Amino acid sequence: MELRVAGIVPESIVDGPGIRYAVFVQGCPHGCPGCHNPQTHPFGGGQVRDTGELFAQFQKNPLLKGITLSGGEPFCQAAPLAELARQVHGVEKDVVAYTGYVYEDLLAMEDPAVQALLGETDLLIDGPYVQAQRDLELCFRGSENQRLIDVKQSRAAGHAVLWEA
Repeated sequence: MELRVAGIVPESIVDGPGIRYAVFVQGCPHGCPGCHNPQTHPFGGGQVRDTGELFAQFQKNPLLKGITLSGGEPFCQAAPLAELARQVHGVEKDVVAYTGYVYEDLLAMEDPAVQALLGETDLLIDGPYVQAQRDLELCFRGSENQRLIDVKQSRAAGHAVLWEA
């Protein structure tokens, strides 16, 4: 499947736990003031990549703990990212996704692709970046309002369950 990508970081240690293959998608509707990736906001930018090609690159590094989907807004390209995440889970690696939406709003969306991507996400970092709540000491996030959510535990509990490092 095709995916519009702003960039790839083949070995990241700041975009989730462990060494990660980070995919920064192109396009974001949130436009958070102070965003550290404003170049990812236009939906027409970046380059088109094939998810199979990205997965092949991901598989070349046995040290990777998993893949991180960031942006831009990953849930705006949910179908191809859900497919990529399924492939990553197929080789027993994990999936981290960043989103400017909050978990509860994603759950309420009636888009099957959004639900598929959410179902393939292990750790969700949710919420918009809020410049007034910026904190550089936070684990894997930029502002205090953002949460690290264990999606599988949250689905089982019926409410957001915070991830424990």
